[in-house]
Amino acid sequence: MRQFVRPKVVISKCIEFAHCRYDGSMIPSDFVKALKPHIDFKPVCAEMEIGLGVPRSTVRIASVNGELRLIQPTTDLDLTDKMRAFSSQFLSSLAEVDGFILKFRSPSCGLKDIKIYSGIVKTGTVSKAAGFFGGEVIKSFPDLAIEDEGRLRNFNIREHFLTKLYALASFRKIRNNRDLIQFHQINKFLLMAYSQKETKILGNLVANHEGMDFMKQTGLYREHLAKALKRPPSTKSKANVLMKSLGYFSNQLTLQEKDHFIHSIEWFKDKKIPSSALLAMLQSWAVRFDQDYVKNQTFFEPFPEDLIELCRDSQCEWAGEELFIGRGNRKTKDL
Repeated sequence: MRQFVRPKVVISKCIEFAHCRYDGSMIPSDFVKALKPHIDFKPVCAEMEIGLGVPRSTVRIASVNGELRLIQPTTDLDLTDKMRAFSSQFLSSLAEVDGFILKFRSPSCGLKDIKIYSGIVKTGTVSKAAGFFGGEVIKSFPDLAIEDEGRLRNFNIREHFLTKLYALASFRKIRNNRDLIQFHQINKFLLMAYSQKETKILGNLVANHEGMDFMKQTGLYREHLAKALKRPPSTKSKANVLMKSLGYFSNQLTLQEKDHFIHSIEWFKDKKIPSSALLAMLQSWAVRFDQDYVKNQTFFEPFPEDLIELCRDSQCEWAGEELFIGRGNRKTKDL
């Protein structure tokens, strides 16, 4: 059984950790509850950290003289400077972190689509933006696994979030060149499914033909690893990796077995069967033919087995694919 590094994740405290929402409630999340045995969480409530109690009057983002301000209308408090100071201090104090799970559509913690009001009083909205704390998270850690609890209700987004989170956590533990080589080897199929271009760059960095020192080498590798994992893999990319995996058994399988697998890949591309059906076949052959290189690929188990059911639903892996929208509102193609 694969041993996984425990990811470190900052989470909005109101999600499964404390009754600290403005109305004194706590947000239930079966997803977060299931993650607790596997992840080291650091809960934080940005609004409480700047002195607001529970319960408290709501805050909102308002455009005041052309500048975005965090306002509590019932008290006329302008909390902008306090929230900016806290966000800067808190985020700069994080020694190790692999990801964030933040409150959906919160004017403090939201990652996007937060209403901006045209003034301090409750008038019409003029646009949308990230929350003050959530926006600073994206600016400070653009390469980490970052999601809000609203989007994480979608099974596809959960899978991508966990895959990226565990890959980054594993990379955090690299201490020497041997570790880097091993990391690249066991993640080869996974990286190819995400980005052929970045996988080639990462391979060249591991080869290190230029003789870079280890710090520079791993720094560049981490940069391109984040680029590779930025968006979920497409169906076409997954199919290409599945076909490549078949090559490790092509001389040992019967013609009928190979034909069945190739047809199954076409069914997968036509969204008639999930990729898990093909992965199961490959894993059984890896065991049958004792193919350690294939057995050790994280492509087959990118995060703990106990969490797999959190990323499945009755509509298969393509359900809700329209929700894969980047921070810049650019839709991911060919999922």
